[in-house]
Amino acid sequence: MKIEKNCVVSIEYELIEVGGSDILDSNKGQAPLDFIVGKEHIIPGLESQLLNLEKGESADIKVNSADAYGEVKPEALDTLPREQFADIELDVGMQLYGQSENGESVAVTVAEFDDANVTIDYNHPLAGKDLMFSVSVIDVREATDDELISGQIGGACSDESGEGCGCK
Repeated sequence: MKIEKNCVVSIEYELIEVGGSDILDSNKGQAPLDFIVGKEHIIPGLESQLLNLEKGESADIKVNSADAYGEVKPEALDTLPREQFADIELDVGMQLYGQSENGESVAVTVAEFDDANVTIDYNHPLAGKDLMFSVSVIDVREATDDELISGQIGGACSDESGEGCGCK
């Protein structure tokens, strides 16, 4: 079966920056990455280039930054008083987690700091980078109606029994 919209796909991958050799992310030897095509579970540039691959196939897929985590946005930098980070031993490049004004979790990267201020970067750490994925397709199947409605693999069940939610 070829990968197409509304399929559940399982992949194994390794990620490097184009032109680099350092592995930025990988799930090789671990559980595969499962997602439903068309539900925005993975970056659009990777998803679109996986279309028409089949179970057992492998590919090296280049994804331009615009189709991955976007370009670096200078307005996503913010300078805050150092005292807001009083109990933290800071390093440039370290990731910090906090809450937005809406109460959502937010990850930021320390861009620079001095005795008075800390500049944090709200851009994704891979923003502005062209990426190369080495991908192996482990499995492809049609998504169930429950999976399509809920957007979740396995459907919308809230417990393992599946009782009362039409999943089993």
